[in-house]
Amino acid sequence: MTLVKVNGNPTKKAYTNFFDEWLNEWSNFGKDDQNVPYSNAPVNIHETKDAYHLELNTPGVKKEDIKVQAENGLLTISYEQKEETKNEDYKTIRREFRYHNFKRSFTLSDKIDADKIVGKYEDGILKLFVPKKAEAQLSTRQIDIQ
Repeated sequence: MTLVKVNGNPTKKAYTNFFDEWLNEWSNFGKDDQNVPYSNAPVNIHETKDAYHLELNTPGVKKEDIKVQAENGLLTISYEQKEETKNEDYKTIRREFRYHNFKRSFTLSDKIDADKIVGKYEDGILKLFVPKKAEAQLSTRQIDIQ
């Protein structure tokens, strides 16, 4: 038994036990979310004159498991975690990594060229280039006033 002094008084409960209990409490936080089939992946959306740039935060996810689909004016990005194979010789003592399934959908306006959407995955970020059609691109020109 480890004795630790708290405010100058010895106590029987070690800090490591306190932190272990606290971490266990937080590792159970959101467990009810496990029953939800999909959650949202955080996204940043940037606009330039010729396109939209989407960035989805997907750390720890393999790019082969991400599905991006444009159909009927809807851009859908999804990920479903595959079942892990059980190994009797390998016992996990603690699991804190959690990868939730996610699904995000975005409505594509008629100003988007859906056939030219491209994606790239790097450093846990899925980047999508969503180009605007030529006639929808913003153009700036100086207008002479007479």
